[in-house]
Amino acid sequence: MILKSSQVASANKPASDRSLAKVLHLVNGEHFAGAERVQDLLAMAMPQFGYSASFACVKEGKFPTVRQSQTPLYELKMRSKFDLLCYRNVVSIARENNYQILHAHTPRSLMLASMAAKTLKCPLVYHVHSPVGRDSSKGFSNWLNTQIETQSLRRVDQMICVSNSLNGYMRELGHSEAKLNVVLNGVSVVDDLPTRQAPSPDCTWTVGTMALFRPRKGIEVLLDAIAKLKSSNTNVHLRAVGQFETPEYEAEIMARVQRLGIGENITWTGFQTDVNAQIRQMDLFVLPSLYGEGLPMVVLESMANAVPVVASDVEGITEAVRDGVDGLIVEPGNADDLATKLRTLIGDTKRWESMSQSAFARQREELSDVSMARGISEVYDSLLN
Repeated sequence: MILKSSQVASANKPASDRSLAKVLHLVNGEHFAGAERVQDLLAMAMPQFGYSASFACVKEGKFPTVRQSQTPLYELKMRSKFDLLCYRNVVSIARENNYQILHAHTPRSLMLASMAAKTLKCPLVYHVHSPVGRDSSKGFSNWLNTQIETQSLRRVDQMICVSNSLNGYMRELGHSEAKLNVVLNGVSVVDDLPTRQAPSPDCTWTVGTMALFRPRKGIEVLLDAIAKLKSSNTNVHLRAVGQFETPEYEAEIMARVQRLGIGENITWTGFQTDVNAQIRQMDLFVLPSLYGEGLPMVVLESMANAVPVVASDVEGITEAVRDGVDGLIVEPGNADDLATKLRTLIGDTKRWESMSQSAFARQREELSDVSMARGISEVYDSLLN
């Protein structure tokens, strides 16, 4: 259901949901990556804890069409980052539909939510998905988003950090510990997982990655590592799942692939909606991020599918992946380290089986969508009670 902000209408709820407290999530909406999967999973998991989730998107894009949840969704159509009058649409939606909590997920959506919450006199929650001051290679953009976030957070009642390291980052910025909560990201457990066996040491191992490809994700480092593995006669193929942020960046990466001579060693799938199906075609999952993450959903989804993870030592990663237990941790931006760590795993079936089993068990026990929803419901409870 998509409702235009110019036609704000009451979104009828099923009779069974009428007792649920209503939360309006403000999201960007143009992409469907890790943070958007968190939002989608919450909409499906929160009712068991007494809350229903609806969405208001500030931009047009993938989220409205790709999400699996069927809760109401409103398009705000914010014209630019500084179209602040758009907050009045949020106020109208919240009043018309009796939303009790506003929950923002990005600096841009937080600007609108903070202004709307002040007018509505309702609680405001902010979900910290990544360290915005280290979110990209663009220094000015990082600085600007940090300023926007800091100013808007003055009106926030509670913040939810997706990892302990991210919580520490927010404390370093001077935010009140009384407002900071840690709720680790989680994904759905996989109950239909086919029996997985370690690939034969002599066959070609499939190394996979999945992301919205942009400079901060470090795909260049992974490509360099693949080239190093190829030059040492290691049988490896890269399966790269996701779209590029811009055509210019895609052209830059493809030129690098050609220069390295590894085109035949890579399959580019583009954006895919069935994450589990893609991960099951991988023997190892690699996330070579250059900068801080929150707690990447794709890492948790790999663990849920019993695929060992090789990932950079940046915020959030090591709270999911225990080095040498569930996977391997590598130095960010170091292609030599990444190639070396991959080489130690490729062909080592006994080690692969141990990490596969450990990753699968850890996700089910500690990093599920239910545990995530439970933690967030406790934050909501503290505000409404």
